[in-house]
Amino acid sequence: MATKKTPRTKSASAKGVLGIDIGGSGIKGAPVDLATGELLADRLRIPTPKLSTPANVAKVVKQICEHFVDYADGPVGVTFPGVVTGGFTRTAANVDKGWIGCNADALFEEATGRSFTVINDAQAAVMAEVRYGAGRDNNGMVLMLTFGTGIGSGLAYRGVSMHGVEFGHIKIDGVDAEVNASANAKDREGWSYKKWVKNVNVYLQHVETILWPDLLIIGGGVSEDAEKWVPLLKSRAPIVVAELTNEAGIVGAAIVASQGKP
Repeated sequence: MATKKTPRTKSASAKGVLGIDIGGSGIKGAPVDLATGELLADRLRIPTPKLSTPANVAKVVKQICEHFVDYADGPVGVTFPGVVTGGFTRTAANVDKGWIGCNADALFEEATGRSFTVINDAQAAVMAEVRYGAGRDNNGMVLMLTFGTGIGSGLAYRGVSMHGVEFGHIKIDGVDAEVNASANAKDREGWSYKKWVKNVNVYLQHVETILWPDLLIIGGGVSEDAEKWVPLLKSRAPIVVAELTNEAGIVGAAIVASQGKP
């Protein structure tokens, strides 16, 4: 069943740009006013199909496009939880393996008759945060980590996002970091925040052997309970919570759509 959420929305007669955020558990979309980064209508969330094949997800994307056609009928931006290059999805850690090597741009365009640009979900999120949110006043290197079904990572320098960052799959003791440090791991194991954060801090130590960011932004659905665990994090860089919360992917996708295909 589809559910709606109503944060950061405003009434507007002008049309916006539609952003859609594909996750391992839900697919969310809303039209965005790119002058402000605000949503022009209530966010629509539809559960990700249990069999999350490209064809099944494309049906949900089409449904979201049709739902918001009165608000946004132009190009659409879509985020994907994996590596994306040139409109092709290259990895699929938390969705059906049929996505590997899929021409996602073409898939959605054929399903809807509209122009699409697909981008990695955390890359989209950091674009939104450096333009409208927690990273907007930082002109250095900004790393954003999103904790959800997996761990997403996005990197920006002087307001420009970097392509192809995948820190969620760093190996720790021989396994992907997200196996023990994602929000899904916390829920799966029934860990307290305190116990889970021990794993997150080990993960951050590994990331910081590779990168020295000027700012670390924490996002993903679990960031909505930030006061329960973010103060326990340890990092060389200052840590802030994403201001756009779970909307950052949607907003970043809309930014990408407005820029046109690379």
